[in-house]
Amino acid sequence: MQKDELMTTEIEWWDYDDAAEMAEAVAGDIGFVIESAIDARGAAVIALAGGKTPLPIYEHLAKAKLDWKRVTIVPGDERIVPLGDPLSNVTAIGKAFIPKGARVIPLVSATAPDHKAAGRAADALLQDLHWPLDLCLLGVGGDGHAASIFPGPDYDEALNGPRERRALGVMPEPLPKEAPVPRVTLSKAAITSARALMLAVTGGAKRQVIEDAVKEGASSPYPIGRILADTELPVDIHWAP
Repeated sequence: MQKDELMTTEIEWWDYDDAAEMAEAVAGDIGFVIESAIDARGAAVIALAGGKTPLPIYEHLAKAKLDWKRVTIVPGDERIVPLGDPLSNVTAIGKAFIPKGARVIPLVSATAPDHKAAGRAADALLQDLHWPLDLCLLGVGGDGHAASIFPGPDYDEALNGPRERRALGVMPEPLPKEAPVPRVTLSKAAITSARALMLAVTGGAKRQVIEDAVKEGASSPYPIGRILADTELPVDIHWAP
């Protein structure tokens, strides 16, 4: 593992030999954040990334000897699909952490008539949680999206909506081929207000996207660039080939 610092002291890259080494290290870092939050405030509220890349991280993290009953987990974004669907992020997260005793909160209501209503319901649900998040773990897509902040008709609202808005419904345009469904996502404001922000990514192409996005800052065409430009606390980016 190697540590690199970019031009800005706000962002640090942590490089690993492979994804397995990264998974173990990131799980350790998340566990430390959870433990620190419980010590400081009696509970921890974290948002975890969906998709396949972070699943080995969650396998390691679930083995940690933490007071899981004091931990609340929400997905950083969710596809609007039924619980149990292979595309459901909260289903995969729940399988890892509900057996440990953690509280895992679905963002998507089965009764919401459309993605906008689903977003409003998710936002109302999150308003009842301790805030800000103690941790937000993000993945990054090859197109530079993070959580489900995608270009499309809801892009500006996700980036520039009211700071008190924690979640919203979005319709990516075009819909991603691997999951062509509308989403609910944390807003940029919710992500950037977290006490700790981490990224976990693999592959040279995604690294290049993030490096470009960091250099471009607030003018970046990539959603991750817009998010990082508005993040005041240090950000750890964990990367493996």
